[in-house]
Amino acid sequence: MAVESWFLRCKGCFSSSSSMEKELNDENFGTTLSDCSTTIEKKPGGWRAMPFILGNETFERLAGIGLLANFMVYLTRELHMDQVTASNVLNIWSGISNFGPLIGAFISDAYVGRFKTIAFASCASFLGMFTVTLTAWLPELHPPPCAPHELAAGECMKASTFQLGILLLGLGFLTIGSSGIRPCSIPFGVDQFDPTTDEGKKGINSFFNWYYTTFTLVLILTLTVVVYIQDSVSWKIGFAIPTVCMLCSIILFFVGTKIYVHVKAEGSVFSGIAQVVVAAYKKRKVELPVDNHMIYYDPPLKGNALSKLPLTNQFRFLNKAALTMEGELNPDGTAVNPWRLCSIQQVEEIKCLIRIMPVWAAGIISLTSMAQQGTFTVSQALKMDRHLGHKFQIPAGSLGVISLITIGLWVPFYDRILVPKLRKFTKHEGGITLLQRIGIGNVFSILAMVVAGLVEKVRRDSANMNPNELGVAPLSVWWLAPQLILMGFCEAFNIIGQIEFFNREFPEHMRSIANSIFSCTGAGASYVSSLVVTIVHHSTRTQHRPDWLTNDINAGRLDYFYYVIAGLCVFNLVYFVYAARYYNYKSTSHVEFEDKPHHDDVELVGQLKT
Repeated sequence: MAVESWFLRCKGCFSSSSSMEKELNDENFGTTLSDCSTTIEKKPGGWRAMPFILGNETFERLAGIGLLANFMVYLTRELHMDQVTASNVLNIWSGISNFGPLIGAFISDAYVGRFKTIAFASCASFLGMFTVTLTAWLPELHPPPCAPHELAAGECMKASTFQLGILLLGLGFLTIGSSGIRPCSIPFGVDQFDPTTDEGKKGINSFFNWYYTTFTLVLILTLTVVVYIQDSVSWKIGFAIPTVCMLCSIILFFVGTKIYVHVKAEGSVFSGIAQVVVAAYKKRKVELPVDNHMIYYDPPLKGNALSKLPLTNQFRFLNKAALTMEGELNPDGTAVNPWRLCSIQQVEEIKCLIRIMPVWAAGIISLTSMAQQGTFTVSQALKMDRHLGHKFQIPAGSLGVISLITIGLWVPFYDRILVPKLRKFTKHEGGITLLQRIGIGNVFSILAMVVAGLVEKVRRDSANMNPNELGVAPLSVWWLAPQLILMGFCEAFNIIGQIEFFNREFPEHMRSIANSIFSCTGAGASYVSSLVVTIVHHSTRTQHRPDWLTNDINAGRLDYFYYVIAGLCVFNLVYFVYAARYYNYKSTSHVEFEDKPHHDDVELVGQLKT
């Protein structure tokens, strides 16, 4: 939590910002805080709260990932959906869930605070998981069982409208849950530490290390053990395990209620953005002065803002929102109407958002290739030899571990070995710029789709030359490893690069927006993927041959679909290079607090996995 959050929690005890800074430097700062007992009821929870918070987050992630990691298989095998419908269900649901955190962050920041948001969202997630588990548990909520050869021939009874409605109801509850948990879980953990002490700073850094460690373990556990139980033992048990984990998560979270630090809602930056737009529109007919910054409204920083942004001439029409007119200032220097007069800081913050939009848009297409990892890559795996030895068969949904291992091996090598060497040649702190890193990720997204298409042609030809009742090609599933490895590199460069880029280009207190914007990138990628799937499905069918994405992928041309995605990524790369070439990085005039802990890199990886 930022230093200013402590100011806000006992702001009645200080008369000015200068006195605040004086108190922060005072050896008796803890005594000063104790005088504010009416606002702060107890000290930060610190490590006393961590068993409950980390336990809650670990069980919640195990539940969410464990329920959905193998969902494509569940939709096609148990609910008898064709692969196009199942892919669209997953893509649309993923898109809605990725847009949701924007709303969750706004409600948390502006109204109810992080604790209540997480509490409500956790209950919604449990209801969602319980509902989806019922679809596997109760015979009335899923179609009757179907033999594998009947499923391959498309002769199975489809799920009814009522059964699909119950499933969508469960996914709706899960969307509400993810909308509240994703934007609040990490900040709530940071809230438990006092950033004004060395112990608190160390605690924050350790919290992120533990957060990332537990998340990695959960990913490995769910993509192996839980997916195997779902795939080979029982869907009932496989869904019941994450549902029980979610219940344990809620219990742990509420057990620590009296230990937590409960930071009150301080208002959302979305309101400030709206105020700038409204104020600039109201003054649209006012002429801007030439080189006269003295008449612009530039009050001292407040709230969670740490670095002040200087006034720029880019998107100059927005500067009118900060133009001081007669009667718009109170005697104490504050704005009479915040919807008519905004600060330079507010104006420049919305400029940061506008500048980033072209780069953000380029990220949507580049992540579309990764959206196939949980849909058609699984469909390929189901039609390949997945045996490891004579008896054990690898679950199709577990192959994502390959990308995870790639990231886990590459990121430390890149950070500790490659970057220092690149730094000697480029003289850049990060070895290469963030936009260059994202561009490399775009190249890997193209390569991943090209390789996926080539492998699919080999798999399809092998299956058609060796026909059998289930349509399984006598080709090892490890042929999919190259495309999954390339997708891992795409994540390591593109996704981590995007998150770090957004976090650095926004002011510190707007990082909730930065992370929400990245979630919207994933949402856009899911929607684009669903749109392309629908167009290809309906436009490639003829009287003499099925469409490319027909349910029997041995009769379709999934490789052509991959090449279409690759082509879109090529055009997107050209657009990205153009947008990156003309991008102006933000600048700051000063940083008011130098002792703020920096733990962005660990947070970025945690956000990537989320």
